[in-house]
Amino acid sequence: MTVSGALALCAVTAPTAQAASPTLVPCSEGALVSAINAANAAGGGTLILAPFCTYSLTSAHGGDDADGPSGLPNITSPISLTGLGTVITRAADADPFRIIEVDGPSHEPSGQGQLTLTTITVRNGDAGDGVGGGIANFGGHVILTASTVRDNGADLGGGIYTDNALTLTASGVHDNTAATDGGGIYTNSGSVSLLASPIVHNTPNNCGANPPAVPAC
Repeated sequence: MTVSGALALCAVTAPTAQAASPTLVPCSEGALVSAINAANAAGGGTLILAPFCTYSLTSAHGGDDADGPSGLPNITSPISLTGLGTVITRAADADPFRIIEVDGPSHEPSGQGQLTLTTITVRNGDAGDGVGGGIANFGGHVILTASTVRDNGADLGGGIYTDNALTLTASGVHDNTAATDGGGIYTNSGSVSLLASPIVHNTPNNCGANPPAVPAC
């Protein structure tokens, strides 16, 4: 066999890399926490959440002493959560904690956090005197599509706090409360892109920012 023939045969018979299959996540707090931990350990993943499920978080599974507790494990890798009428909420009788923290390299040297939420509602987070009652984006990238952040509270960014990149498409941030600024979204730094995404009915305002950053709305 000639060298060119051998190369051609290798090109035909060499196995192709397969993308990791999405993970189906049953409707329970423990299943969601375990799936996120596994995705982080694998360097990222796509999680398909149960349709019309309410994932009720009864305790914190993430965060740290400096930034306060978070209901879900910190997002430290590219993770996509896709639902259908799916809700992630803090249980009514649970201690205060935000719902989600995303960690990028500026916050955590090993962090490569990117969170993509599709058709999911994040609600009832409570960061107390911290930031980002629903979602705190510390140096990562948060992407929301057809999703909602509502009924959350914090000192800054009742709904969402961001200091890197935030993108919302056909999503809404409403009925969140901040004690100081940014009832809906607080931009400490970085970019915010809003496409057909109303930020309304938040207290004391819809959007706040740390100058020279500009409020998102």
